[in-house]
Amino acid sequence: MSNDWHIVNSLDEIPSPALLIYPDRIEENINRMIAMTGSAERLRPHVKTHKLAEIVKLQLQSGIKKFKCATIAEAEMLAQAGAKDILIANQLVGPNAERIAKLASWYRDIRFSTISDDAEAVGNLARVAQVHDLKIPILLDIDVGMGRTGIKPGPAAITLYKLINQLPGVDPIGLHIYDGHLHDSNPEDRFAKWQNIMEELKALQNDINSIGLSAKTIVGGGTPTFPFHAKHTTHECSPGTTLLWDFGYAENFTDLEFLQAATLLTRVISKPSNNRITLDLGHKGVAAENPHPRIKFLRLNEAEAILHSEEHLTLKTNQAEEYQVGDFLYGIPRHICPTVALYDRAHVIRKGKIVGQWQITARARKLTY
Repeated sequence: MSNDWHIVNSLDEIPSPALLIYPDRIEENINRMIAMTGSAERLRPHVKTHKLAEIVKLQLQSGIKKFKCATIAEAEMLAQAGAKDILIANQLVGPNAERIAKLASWYRDIRFSTISDDAEAVGNLARVAQVHDLKIPILLDIDVGMGRTGIKPGPAAITLYKLINQLPGVDPIGLHIYDGHLHDSNPEDRFAKWQNIMEELKALQNDINSIGLSAKTIVGGGTPTFPFHAKHTTHECSPGTTLLWDFGYAENFTDLEFLQAATLLTRVISKPSNNRITLDLGHKGVAAENPHPRIKFLRLNEAEAILHSEEHLTLKTNQAEEYQVGDFLYGIPRHICPTVALYDRAHVIRKGKIVGQWQITARARKLTY
């Protein structure tokens, strides 16, 4: 594809900073995801990257029917967009148990499922589900080495799975894993570590089956291990970043061939010295949790971030003289997921033209429920 794919013919209508979305490239990424799994049926893409109903609809049109999300707002957005099988891959504690029950009660034709790794939490969810005359499918969340959530494979995991089976209001349907700690750039190293995880996971699945219970469904994999789950298992695959891509993953995982489908538009607002330009792209415009460079500018070959604050990004560059106040730059963020959440809308670009705006509905903490 052309190196000028990101260019918009007229930017007069777009205030900066702004998020630009390119649906043609998103559609190509969806096609590549389906090609990797061999079937849309094996995909359960994560929506946390984009939080957009319009991208969900593009996936539905491609035959993808199952989705994964992180928040109840994302689950409600999915329901509104027409999804019929929604996994909330987060621990639903406190008021969130009641919220998911109310959401599932309103959308009775949709299959809502979730994950759990704690007896008390799943017990509370079961009690709430009973009140609403629901039976919520549960995937046991397994810690495969990331140490963030999940229960480690072993006797305690089997005991918890048995407990879930005994509770009215919930139904154990399988296992959930997130192997997001596997970030080796070398795909052979990443694959070897992934294989070790799969051996442990398969053993747990066999142990559960041996006591007369079923753990048939396995939902697994972040984006870096997506090719392995797709090729070597029958798991439901749940990549997310593959839809929009970013320069962090593009540089670290060169074995994954997806297209960058989102850019940030920013403008020069000051030139404090001969070799510096300041942009209107502060912490509120691009995710700031990573070290610099937090954004890679297209057509600005050499630039060093000197200052980054709420509203400003000051760069040191030998190309400063090429830019005047008011000039614009396009950039690809290092981490697209939290960057999208900073914007309430995305400007939609097709063939260099602005064709509309998409509301980033699920960036909100709460919609209706």
